[in-house]
Amino acid sequence: MEKEIIQKAAYLFLQYGYKSVTMDDLAEHMGISKKTIYTYFNDKISLIRSSVWYIFDEVKTKIISVQESMDNPIEALYEIKKIAVEVLGNKDKSPQYQLQKYYPSIYSEIRKKELSALGNSFEMSLKKGMKSGLFRPSLDTHFITLIYFNGFRGLRDIELFPPDEYDIDQIIGKFIDYHLRAIVTSKGLKFLENYNTTKSNEN
Repeated sequence: MEKEIIQKAAYLFLQYGYKSVTMDDLAEHMGISKKTIYTYFNDKISLIRSSVWYIFDEVKTKIISVQESMDNPIEALYEIKKIAVEVLGNKDKSPQYQLQKYYPSIYSEIRKKELSALGNSFEMSLKKGMKSGLFRPSLDTHFITLIYFNGFRGLRDIELFPPDEYDIDQIIGKFIDYHLRAIVTSKGLKFLENYNTTKSNEN
């Protein structure tokens, strides 16, 4: 039951925002009493924390799977973009905005964990690109990893990029393009431009 509550809460929080969803809403959606929820969670904050970590672990698993299974790291980054937008892309309710504004300690916990959880797989993907000739062979992969994660954090800064003014899908896409153009070889640049042209034609 505890896992079911976390999963349902995570879904509702992403759909409607962490501040917007009440314990009453969750109980109603699950067809259970609030008393049952409070059997497992002392308060809403503890439920939010559990839900955020559940989402984090789900996203981490998907990202690592993409980076390990795809040979082309350029394509992999754009697949990961789709995963990120699923979590960050609800512009109307902006769960990320609410998490930063109303539950900053939980948001800080997640930010501190991102690099240690995903840094190694990202660095491995960079090395794939170097080996395949898509990325420059002289890259300092650890430095690039730190720069990328720092930049991606900035995209989610609600003061820099207010969610009512910026579309998260677009700014992540621009950031990935900016990142790749700094590290690709001529072969990689040709692939990137062809990839972007193909995607534009599909849309």
